[in-house]
Amino acid sequence: MTDHYDVVVAGGGYVGASLALALKRADPRLTVAVVDPTPPGGGADTRASAIAAAARRLLERLGVWAEIAPHAQPIVDMIVTDSRLGDAVRPVFLTFDGTLDTGEPFAHMVPNGVMVAALLAAAGAAGVDLRLPERVVGFETCPAATTVRLGGGAVLTTGLLVAADGVRSRLRDLAGIRALRWDYGQSGIVATIGHERPHGGRAEEHFLPAGPFAVLPLADDAEGHHRSSLVWTERSDAADRLVAGDSFTFGLELERRFGRHLGPIAALTRPRAFPLGLTLARDFVRPRFALVGDAAHGIHPIAGQGLNIGFRDVAALAEVVVEARRLGLDPGGLDVLARYERWRRFDAVEMGIVTDVLNRLFSNDLGPIRVARDIGLGLVDRLGGLKRRFIREAAGIGGATPRLLRGEAI
Repeated sequence: MTDHYDVVVAGGGYVGASLALALKRADPRLTVAVVDPTPPGGGADTRASAIAAAARRLLERLGVWAEIAPHAQPIVDMIVTDSRLGDAVRPVFLTFDGTLDTGEPFAHMVPNGVMVAALLAAAGAAGVDLRLPERVVGFETCPAATTVRLGGGAVLTTGLLVAADGVRSRLRDLAGIRALRWDYGQSGIVATIGHERPHGGRAEEHFLPAGPFAVLPLADDAEGHHRSSLVWTERSDAADRLVAGDSFTFGLELERRFGRHLGPIAALTRPRAFPLGLTLARDFVRPRFALVGDAAHGIHPIAGQGLNIGFRDVAALAEVVVEARRLGLDPGGLDVLARYERWRRFDAVEMGIVTDVLNRLFSNDLGPIRVARDIGLGLVDRLGGLKRRFIREAAGIGGATPRLLRGEAI
């Protein structure tokens, strides 16, 4: 027997789970399935992400923020420095107040595992069919529907297959969508670190010759221990040596870059290194097929926007699909999906270019470039209006945003 769904989402991370939930919340009559190889409650992601104000509004509208909020840490302010490892002093060139004109924080730090678990639980309760653990191994698209083959032998049919399977998307390749790929020769080292003194909600980003070194505030754990999330960009060969080495050496290198202004520091989770690059899909849609999240665009974490542009995809695609249904149109039709692509492609490409330029500008030690960028940071710091604009953009509340990102129902 072949099961039919209006939408099948391949990928049960924060993008896939939030898309499925958004569709069911907006139109409970939609039949939606999520297919993911991770078993329920297994393979928890120990990383944390910066949730911009717009993404938080989406999570509130989906009814999951109340469960996430006790684990979330608002970012109260942020400082940016630019220096070398051997510099005795690291001057602060740029500061940001983390509060928007509305009085809400421009971002929160949220553990990925908490967020994904809340989204999947809510999706299941809303009637989404969670096929976990399972994976999509192939699909064939016909004019009327797409046939989806699962690894366990089941066959599904759907009006729309959505690939939310990450930056190395296998479904993107199966759909024949080419992607621009650029390897930076860098890796991002991530870990949760503990420190003696409270961080006060401050995020710190230190631009070093090998790349940005960011320490982002996390909520204290259940025992009241102070914690932060580390996102440390390093050349890939050096990053591999650091994460493969002993904890003592890692701790020394960590302290060398961050200092001891929060007291003694140590990694609380095993550090992991992830290769960094730029990936931009040449197309976001095909008939009855759409890319969302990292499957459509993988960018450098220098601006902390990777997760947030994924949520923008979710809000846009959900709005396009639901409105098409209300108008009696076929949500899987290329004419309908083209609206989603037009809405999201420019923003994704623009963010990819911005992060690429920023990474090239700040991941080097050339004297003239250092002087120019430090002057630029200083000027931005003195222009309050420009800083407020940057904060609004980082919060995701500028421009023509989909309804869910404004906290409105579709």
